[in-house]
Amino acid sequence: MENLVGRFREAVRAAGATAPDGDLDAAGGYLIGRWSEPQRQYHTVAHLTAVLDVVDRFAELAPHPERVRLAAWMHDAVYDPRALGDANERDSAEFAEGLLATLGVSDATAADVARLVGLTAGHATGDDDPDGELLCDADLAVLAGDDEAYAAYTAAIRREYAHVPDDDFKAGRAQVLKALLELPSIYRLPPLREQWESRARANLERELRA
Repeated sequence: MENLVGRFREAVRAAGATAPDGDLDAAGGYLIGRWSEPQRQYHTVAHLTAVLDVVDRFAELAPHPERVRLAAWMHDAVYDPRALGDANERDSAEFAEGLLATLGVSDATAADVARLVGLTAGHATGDDDPDGELLCDADLAVLAGDDEAYAAYTAAIRREYAHVPDDDFKAGRAQVLKALLELPSIYRLPPLREQWESRARANLERELRA
């Protein structure tokens, strides 16, 4: 976890934070605590780390990679499986803007990180938003996993929604899968699309049939 805290400190410092390192480390530790909450089965520290790793791998594709990294940290900072609609994303965006302000990040940068967080609700980006594209692509990287990884992902999602009856879960999950398949492309950035698109679509289509 110490390494993760260091990654947060570096990202928020690169984004212009003026708070002392101790405050930045405390904020990173607090975020890790949120990502470790008991209601989470998929949206965990493991997911956060996976998203950050993709962002790091393709950071040169984004004009503001530090903002994308911070948005990765914040995008599920508020997560309640029982929340309706995009409430988690909206609350996470509001939380991000407030936390970054307390750490001395400029209002404009904090607002942009919050904007990026909001994009993860529908994973729809504008025509010229490489920062948003990288965040959304990283968030959806799990869809392109091998059979074992994808099965682990779907099982974790089902555990997160254990409170939902089977028929209702299947109907809701089918809506999510169809919405993803109806996107012109699941992945926006060409290098990621070339690597992951066909595999992700095959996984989604197989789950939808099941």
